[in-house]
Amino acid sequence: MLLQHKVAIVTGGAVRLGRSIVDGLVARGCRVVLHFDHSVADAEQAASQHGAAVRIVQADFSDPLAAAEKLFGCAHAQFGTADILINNAAIFEEQGLQAVSESAWDRHFSINLKAPFFLCQAFSRQHAAGHGAHIINIADWRGTRPGTDHLVYTLTKSALLTMTRSLAQVLAPEIRVNAIAPGAILPPPGGDLVTFQQRAATDLLQTSGAPEDVFQAVEFLLDSQYITGETLHIAGGQQL
Repeated sequence: MLLQHKVAIVTGGAVRLGRSIVDGLVARGCRVVLHFDHSVADAEQAASQHGAAVRIVQADFSDPLAAAEKLFGCAHAQFGTADILINNAAIFEEQGLQAVSESAWDRHFSINLKAPFFLCQAFSRQHAAGHGAHIINIADWRGTRPGTDHLVYTLTKSALLTMTRSLAQVLAPEIRVNAIAPGAILPPPGGDLVTFQQRAATDLLQTSGAPEDVFQAVEFLLDSQYITGETLHIAGGQQL
């Protein structure tokens, strides 16, 4: 896909993996609507760095329908029809079975699953027939190899992968829908870097990845014309 002048929406685009994706897309000529919730300073810094190529929009994904309307309204007003949707925003809380509260359940499913679903719905509604488009859902290796920790988070990511396969069928042939499942790319927010690196050293490749590895996967999927409904693991073998 030629990315020059294409319009992308990236959720959670102010920090971490989302910011790497935004920077990479802009470098390839995209215009980007950068969604954020609480990371105001980081979003403003991205807008300052990239100038007219980036527009920032604050939206709370606990109200997914209003958030979708706000994001696509900005895209239409600033750039026109969106060609690319990157569902990256998520929360990641470590809770076992007995620790899960109803509010934690609702919060995870609203932000990690409900919001991406309704963003995909809005994306498909505004899609211009005859123009190829892409949705990429940022999942997690846990989605295909669930364990006992991060229980509700893992459920949302497993469901996101199922949604990816379903929407690939619904939206074919014009909109390709794929997922990326990262592994040890960045420590959790506030996590200890040394402990993170020690854990990453137990993976098959015995090292951690980098945000650039995830963007390379994004590029690969956007450039592909014959891949849909797939999950690309960038996890150093963690998923095996």
